[in-house]
Amino acid sequence: MTVNVLILCTHNSARSVLAEGMLNHWARVLGKDVRAYSAGSTPSGRINPHALTALQAAGISTEGYRSKSWDEFTGASAPEMHVVITVCDSAAAEQCPYWPGKPVKVHWGYPDPSNAPEEQKANAFELTRQALGYRMLQLLSYPLNELDSSELQVILTRISKT
Repeated sequence: MTVNVLILCTHNSARSVLAEGMLNHWARVLGKDVRAYSAGSTPSGRINPHALTALQAAGISTEGYRSKSWDEFTGASAPEMHVVITVCDSAAAEQCPYWPGKPVKVHWGYPDPSNAPEEQKANAFELTRQALGYRMLQLLSYPLNELDSSELQVILTRISKT
């Protein structure tokens, strides 16, 4: 059974895209049956070019990446989501998306690298990619398809504290 993970942010242009790319990358490298998707509650309609550059610099193909609305994942034909991770930063007064239903949910807040001064943006995106990649690698160190919801919730909460 493929474990589907939906990563939500407000605009689906930076952090959620970086997280999707990193989780799918590590899942492929490690041979894990996990699939990440990203979406936004109010998608910008474009992916920040710095996010694409950071992923490409890490050797990740960004072909086909696009900014998506979470509405794409609510229909009957959408894959069932087992985990929903929000990556917006409520400390920055962003409204984090809420996902209804039964998936295991966790919030891993990250400052928006888009807010960095222009001369620091590339570094901010790279650091955010690395931080998200590390958490995704931690997540994949567990046998996700063998855990029940309560065990998965404990793990997600533990990872959020690292």
